[in-house]
Amino acid sequence: MNTLAIVILNYNGLQFLADFLPTVLANAEGHPVYVADSASTDGSVAFVRQTFPSVRLIELASNEGYAGGYNLALERVRTDYGGATYYVLLNSDIEVTPGWLSPVLGVMEANPAIAACQPKIRSYAERRFFEHAGAAGGFVDWLGYVFCRGRIFATFEADAGQYNDNRRVFWATGACLFVRAEVFHQTGGFDASFFAHMEEIDWCWRIQRLGHEVWTCGESTVYHVGGGTLPKSNPHKTFLNYRNSLFMLYKNWPADGWLWGKLLLRLVLDGLSSLLFMKVGQWRDVGAIIRAHFAFYGHLPQLRRQRNELIARQTAKTDLYPHSIVWQYFGKGRKTFREVM
Repeated sequence: MNTLAIVILNYNGLQFLADFLPTVLANAEGHPVYVADSASTDGSVAFVRQTFPSVRLIELASNEGYAGGYNLALERVRTDYGGATYYVLLNSDIEVTPGWLSPVLGVMEANPAIAACQPKIRSYAERRFFEHAGAAGGFVDWLGYVFCRGRIFATFEADAGQYNDNRRVFWATGACLFVRAEVFHQTGGFDASFFAHMEEIDWCWRIQRLGHEVWTCGESTVYHVGGGTLPKSNPHKTFLNYRNSLFMLYKNWPADGWLWGKLLLRLVLDGLSSLLFMKVGQWRDVGAIIRAHFAFYGHLPQLRRQRNELIARQTAKTDLYPHSIVWQYFGKGRKTFREVM
């Protein structure tokens, strides 16, 4: 069994593979690199096979999104290649840096309770600034809204070393996610019904309920292009983000009797957020929010079963951010992590 397996899930990302895979291979520190291809139609498989013969290629039969795709890919790594103690789930549009692996592995090996960890995620285009997907570690507020050290909504902090520490957080980004393989498989991996977006946050929430920890490592940095598969303005991304946020909240909210009150508040706030899309004429995004809520209602029987199973298995409490990040940001004008925590 290998200590670490670097696994890149690819779907029609040939150009990203051409741009970033050489740097990954140059900084793999002897660990095997896998490309799991989700039935791409852009020649990605042939390109990897011909250009990077050292890469272990896993061909999936269809595109099951980030969640289902990684579930299948990591199972193949385990069954076909002997597995690894740790996996790195690495987006194809990530530029890694020299020495990016060892600090994160050191954090995880020093504390067996840690099941997930991430490096700092900075923007590939604006290299001084943190990137949207994860920044320096994430949190969830009491209504299920997510934010990060270094990024709250549309405010991105420059990285001036303020988050160079290693510390516990609520969620680690799926853009560059280190996971303890045993925990990933024991928990069934990601919820495949999410398809893409927020599945890693749902998984981080679930594993903490079982007593595991999630950390961020400020001694390692990578750069993320972002929006490689779905651009930020894509209505389908809007749909997935709003729907999956409701999925996650319903499944994981503590059994304290306040669930439907929270969901009602979310309905109101999501409705208000659609006004921002209306203001700039993004009507398809407004429709995506409406569809997301109806999709949530349609999945309630499945979500109820999942919720009951998680409550029955829970062994530890989780600590959500006790305030509304929406009110902190828009109401009180607190734009940075240090202002809200």
